Amino acid sequence: MGGLLKDISQLKSKVDKAFDTLSIPRKEQELEEYEREMESTDFWSDQAIAKEVSIKHSKLKSLIEPWLKLARDLQDLAELDELSDSAMASELKTSFTKLSKTYDQLEFNLKFSEAYDERDAIISVQAGAGGTDAQDWAQMLQRMYLRWAEASGLKTELIDESAGDEAGLKSTTFSISGPYVYGKLRGEHGVHRLVRLSPFNTAHTRETSFAMVEVVPRIDQPDEAEIDDKDLKTDVFRAGGHGGQSVNTTDSAVRLTHLPTGLTVAIQNERSQLQNKETALNILRAKLAKLQLEQHADKIADLKGPNVEAAWGNQIRNYVLHPYQLVKDTRTDCQTSDVQAVLDGGIDEFIESYLVSQE
Repeated sequence: MGGLLKDISQLKSKVDKAFDTLSIPRKEQELEEYEREMESTDFWSDQAIAKEVSIKHSKLKSLIEPWLKLARDLQDLAELDELSDSAMASELKTSFTKLSKTYDQLEFNLKFSEAYDERDAIISVQAGAGGTDAQDWAQMLQRMYLRWAEASGLKTELIDESAGDEAGLKSTTFSISGPYVYGKLRGEHGVHRLVRLSPFNTAHTRETSFAMVEVVPRIDQPDEAEIDDKDLKTDVFRAGGHGGQSVNTTDSAVRLTHLPTGLTVAIQNERSQLQNKETALNILRAKLAKLQLEQHADKIADLKGPNVEAAWGNQIRNYVLHPYQLVKDTRTDCQTSDVQAVLDGGIDEFIESYLVSQE
């Protein structure tokens, strides 16, 4: 019958163009080379190299497999369309619509062309001005990003967490892993402002709270952001247990300060001081790499520290729960009155509007 022949042909042309842009055939060869290497009997004799190869294989596979599957499904649909009759028209149209949506999503991923866009992301949320309300707000933001990750089928890992005095979190750090996660979330970096009736005072007055969200790319290799030892200050302190219990109270918590920029990272989740230091060092490298990119500096030593306070006037997005319902991004004017959906992880609209604004 061939009723969809023209539409399928047009979509196939777009897919072929994407294959050229992404050098899919060359990447297929790279993937095969990694797989041959991983199948060798002595692959795990050097675990550091084996882990590096496994990570590269996984990332490359997650990049090209969706495109390969789309091309196969499109070819299958073209063949079915040629043999079909009118009774199958509706079903084939539905299949084509799904493939078109898949292409739109994959094509959207092509926007992620900046350095580190393809990396996993490390997200830190720090309560700002607003007392207990701000600490509760920090936990609400953590939940929002974790729910977004869950709905997107992404892997998450809690790295560090500091409980609030009465409720919520003073700070939290966690990672989200998957294709282009940093590229999608880098626009979330900044101060987030909440306006609501406070559940933490008897008068339930309207309160404004702030939290700072930091988004940095995961740095896989130390040489991607080399830190001179003389520029690093290490402080060891006693980690506090959750809920005031006498757990994790050894001097295992570590705070690293990069002296030229003033950037600090404190980690206390692990019982081992060595583990905490290594985790803190990885996050510090990620922060410095991002800062180096933003400031176009040739060397880490040339960087100047950021100076953004989690308080009024610095917010990138407002979340208003009272006296009306509205979430509005101050950079793109993207907005929605469905505040609860956003707090439940529905932030794709804001992610996309930010990326479009950067084109």
